Amino acid sequence: MNFIRNLIHKADRSSMYVVLLSCAGIGIFLYLNKWSYFRLSTDEWVMVYTMLGAALILDYFTFQIPPKGNQQSMDSSVYLACIFMFGGAFSLSVLLPVSLILLIKDRKLAWWKHIVNFSIYSLMIAGAASVFTWTGGMPGALNGYNLLPYFAALAAYFIINTITLGMFFHFSTKDALQQMKRAFVTESLLVYLCTLILSLVLTILVVHNGVLGLLLYLSLSILLSHAFKQLFIMYQSIEEKANTDQRTGLFNHSHFESMLESELAIARSQGTPLSLGLIDIDDFKKYNDRFGHLQGDSLLALLGDFLNRKTEGSNITAFRYGGEEFTLLMPGIDLDQAYAFMNKLRKQLNDTPFEGVEVFPHGCLSFSAGVARYEVDMYNKSQLVDQADKALYYAKKQGKNNVHRHGSNDGMEHEIDLVQDVRDIEQQLNLFRYKDMDTFKHSKRVYKYALDLSELLELENVEKRNFVLGALIHDIGKLEIPWSILNKKEKLTAEEWETIKGHVTWGKKMAMTNERFADLIPYIELHHERYDGAGYPYGLKGSEIPRLCRMLTVIDSFDAMTTERPYQETKNVDEAIKELQMCSGSQFDPELAELFIRYIQKRSLQQYMV
Repeated sequence: MNFIRNLIHKADRSSMYVVLLSCAGIGIFLYLNKWSYFRLSTDEWVMVYTMLGAALILDYFTFQIPPKGNQQSMDSSVYLACIFMFGGAFSLSVLLPVSLILLIKDRKLAWWKHIVNFSIYSLMIAGAASVFTWTGGMPGALNGYNLLPYFAALAAYFIINTITLGMFFHFSTKDALQQMKRAFVTESLLVYLCTLILSLVLTILVVHNGVLGLLLYLSLSILLSHAFKQLFIMYQSIEEKANTDQRTGLFNHSHFESMLESELAIARSQGTPLSLGLIDIDDFKKYNDRFGHLQGDSLLALLGDFLNRKTEGSNITAFRYGGEEFTLLMPGIDLDQAYAFMNKLRKQLNDTPFEGVEVFPHGCLSFSAGVARYEVDMYNKSQLVDQADKALYYAKKQGKNNVHRHGSNDGMEHEIDLVQDVRDIEQQLNLFRYKDMDTFKHSKRVYKYALDLSELLELENVEKRNFVLGALIHDIGKLEIPWSILNKKEKLTAEEWETIKGHVTWGKKMAMTNERFADLIPYIELHHERYDGAGYPYGLKGSEIPRLCRMLTVIDSFDAMTTERPYQETKNVDEAIKELQMCSGSQFDPELAELFIRYIQKRSLQQYMV
């Protein structure tokens, strides 16, 4: 018993599932087949060998279907036809020797995977045979007047296959059930419908024509498998052309967007690093003007080939982003490694000869590059690109031909005019003076809280700038809310409340009109997200919400609770602190709420002493 407990304790969920699945499949096989091999007649043995050969031939002619390219074969039609003609026990009698032959033939595949495969097929055959009998199906010739049992058997076969494989991937890989739903279920449905039709065809041909019917069936199945194979090859060719930039041979911008989204999802779910490099050829316009666009295209092609060669055999994928800009998507690579790799590329390009390089200021081919990494609180893929773009912009300002890491403290953060930014935002906030004076005052108070807390949090200049300006502008979207709703004293209706919630989206759109305030969008859009995921507009949870946005939520809520407004109950400081403590871990980040409470208590004590 201790051995079993230790085994269960050590085994992970996927291993336990494999054991249970194998036991279930083998048990079902033994129960239904009941060693029918000892009771088969000579004619039945001939039919077993015949069906066994058909299943092996169809297993050999596997094919892939777009878009994911999952492996498929028509061997299931043989097992279904055996059910329709001779029953589930006979179908299992065909399955066992097929599985043994594949075990000997395909030794590269782990033995336990062969057992799992056999077990899944056993469960599928058993389920299909039971449903076939339960819905009134009778083994023998096809009953054209009652097709329900045949469709029901296929449905059972398909559902059991989907569930067993789906659960296996669920225990093996995160978020795999959704992947199974998108890839396996949707793509395989057409193949299974073909399988049903072929199994019915096989039943008719074998019952009426014997071996000749089986040969005709195999010819039809092989041709159909070949057709699917050619379809997938054609799809791959079209997809490759659609995703490839013809001038450089690299993937294009559209494919970059798609892959970036996929890699972000993987990094988010598995907690793995992801870095992005953005490259811009230095002085490309000067070269184009001097030598013409054809020679300029040759330079683009050279860089495309250069990036393709340098990333070959690695996890790094190169893309042409547009014009003379290129991106490198680097999953599994942290920021320092990405920076080192980009610098190595830059130096190697400097040493690459090319006609006309004397027109460049550095006398060689060069690029400037920005590198950024994925952070857990990035809720939009454009944030990663924006950070890489800002690092690239700074790299070019430093004289070009260099690489800059986003967030590194080597001068980039000093280029800030906070005073002017505050004045520009306050000019927009002045519109609240006639529409809602309370919102105007609230924004100014939240801004002052943020100034104090930026010192307490020891923020760097860039973070401080974004945090305090974000606090000042966070409610700017309320300018779009009708005066009657914004100043309503009675309880809001559900429709009016939805209008109020829309201010985060409207505020985001207003900030997007000025590039200087693009970094403030998270504060505008996310200050009503909750730590427990029950907030809006996205329902982000915990660390998915940027840390300083979580801090802003605490500040915003505290000020709203302690602000005197007509016809509304106002909390004193102690009551508001209790509310923060009570909602800590649900609405508010516990650590940041506690930090703010200490700040408020110290501030209140200082005011009392004065």
